[in-house]
Amino acid sequence: MVKNSGGNYDQAFVAEHYDNVYDRLHRLDVQFYVDYAKKTPGSILELGCGTGRVLIPIAAAGKKITGLDYSPLMLQRCREKLALQPTAAGEMATLIQGDMTKFNLEEKFSLITMPFRPFQHLITVREQKACLQCVRRHLDKEGLLVFDVFQPFLPRLTDTRYLMEIDVEPEMALPDGRKVRRTNRTAAFHPAEQYNDIELIYYIKYPDGRRERQVHAFPMRYFFRTKMEHLLELSGFEIIDFFGNFDRTPFTENSPEMIFTAKKAGN
Repeated sequence: MVKNSGGNYDQAFVAEHYDNVYDRLHRLDVQFYVDYAKKTPGSILELGCGTGRVLIPIAAAGKKITGLDYSPLMLQRCREKLALQPTAAGEMATLIQGDMTKFNLEEKFSLITMPFRPFQHLITVREQKACLQCVRRHLDKEGLLVFDVFQPFLPRLTDTRYLMEIDVEPEMALPDGRKVRRTNRTAAFHPAEQYNDIELIYYIKYPDGRRERQVHAFPMRYFFRTKMEHLLELSGFEIIDFFGNFDRTPFTENSPEMIFTAKKAGN
C-alpha cells in the first residue's frame, strides 16, 4: 500500500482479509515477478509490498529483497508470515514503513517492482512523478523497473450500472468459523481527473449469527497506454518490454494488463 490518501489500507479488516481473498485468485503475477527476481544479479526493492504476497516467494527463492509499504498493519501481517518461513527466507527480507513518493533508502537496487497496481493509488501527476523520480535514484546503472497497471475497461469508467454492488468471488469460510463474501462498486466517477472512487465491501457472518458489513474505500487512478509511456519518458526511463498479461503475451486492445519493464534512459 502507498499512503492513506491513496489505498486506505490502514484498517484492520483489510489486512486481515487481504490474503484470504487474493490467495484464492491464483494470480499469475507472483511467478512473473519471481522469474524477474531470479534473473536479477543484485538486491530487489518492492514498493507497496503489503502482506508479502509477492515479496515472500521472492525471498523464498533466495533473493535479497526490501519491501516498502505505508501501512503498519499490512507490514505487521507480512512479518507474521515471514516468521513462518524457513530462517533462510526470513533473513532475505527487510521491511520498511514509508511513502513510495518520498523515500531515501541510501541503497541502489538491481530491480525495483510495484506489483498489483500500487502506482494506481497515486492520484496526482505530482505524486506519480515523485514516485518515479525516487525509483530512478534508487536503481543501479543497469537496473530495471517492472510494474503493472490494469488496462482500463471503458464501461467501468462511466457506466452507472457499476455504481451498484457486484459480486466478486464466492463466499469463503475462514478457519474461525466466520464466512466472508466480498462485493465491489464504483462509488463515483471523476473522468476529468481520470480516477474513480472504489469500494470493496466485505459481508461477514459470525458463527453466532451476527453479521457485519465492512467497506474498504479508496480512489483508483487509471492510465491509458500513451499516458504511462509519457510519464516514464518524462521521468527519465526507456521502456524495454511491454506485455498485455503475465504470460508475457503482446499487448492488444483486449489485454487485461499493461506491464512495463523500463531502465534508465541512456544506459
